[in-house]
Amino acid sequence: MSSSSSPLTVPKTDAEWKAALDALPATPEKIPAFFFGHGSPILQFPDHLLSNTSPMELHAGPKGPLARFLKLFGPALLEKYKPKGILVFSAHWETLGERVVTDYGDDQPLLMDYFGFDRELYELKFSSNGSSELSQRVVSAFTSAGFLARTTPRTEPRGEDGRGFQGPGLDHGVFVPFRIMFGHTFHDIPIVQASIDSSLSPEKNWAIGKAVAKLREEGILILSGGLTIHTFRDWSAFAESTAKPEFKEFNSAILEAAQQPVGNLKESLVNITKHKYFRRAHPREEHFIPIYVAAGAGEGGEAKILAGVYGCPTIAFGL
Repeated sequence: MSSSSSPLTVPKTDAEWKAALDALPATPEKIPAFFFGHGSPILQFPDHLLSNTSPMELHAGPKGPLARFLKLFGPALLEKYKPKGILVFSAHWETLGERVVTDYGDDQPLLMDYFGFDRELYELKFSSNGSSELSQRVVSAFTSAGFLARTTPRTEPRGEDGRGFQGPGLDHGVFVPFRIMFGHTFHDIPIVQASIDSSLSPEKNWAIGKAVAKLREEGILILSGGLTIHTFRDWSAFAESTAKPEFKEFNSAILEAAQQPVGNLKESLVNITKHKYFRRAHPREEHFIPIYVAAGAGEGGEAKILAGVYGCPTIAFGL
């Protein structure tokens, strides 16, 4: 990988995150696309479930750095870009051979696609509205780019995702972070979700982002959520304080790749899948693939790291 001409800039503190967000250009006529760390249900742990000693909880819980950044991130996006709609992609919804877009109407259902947590985590609420007009516009963008695409209503199960979850609804890669970013009730701006490609090909998912890039010029905020470290084979990998050196090396390689010049950006990001520790960090790469959707949507522009939170950074593309 070639080195960037400028030093690696990774905002790591609350003050640095705020400064990075403040420095984003206010361009509602062409909104950047964002890859963001969507976290896990641990972000929503109530106080009585917190041990305040678990490294994973301290890093990825409701008082940790990701939660603190998301509280800054959501309001900054609304203030700078005043979006007319939000199109979100999540690591937790894959389809093969067609792009599927939610069309759920008002008070959209939630899909609790996780298991083994306390009852409170299955009672979480995030009240939001969809928009048939926005859903159809996303489908049109896909079909214009040569994709087979359709909407799915709230009466149709979203389909098997390989982990046994079915049913309609925004998955936890959406509602868990959005509760922090936008509040528990968020009706002002419609939200629709679209599926990533379950081939998990960087090129195919880059093309998905590129297909909807034009929406950025129509007032649509494109968010693509995942995690850059995601393995259940080594739980220590989920917290910076306990992660082995190979995970930290891989995490740094991602941040370096994201700061390459525009002409090298795609090659650098795609080459991350060849990193010697990639498969250790991602036994299955569905949580990494959303970075390519965001990068594809921002193709041709610069990238900037807004928060270098270990394992769950946020990166703006298309600046």
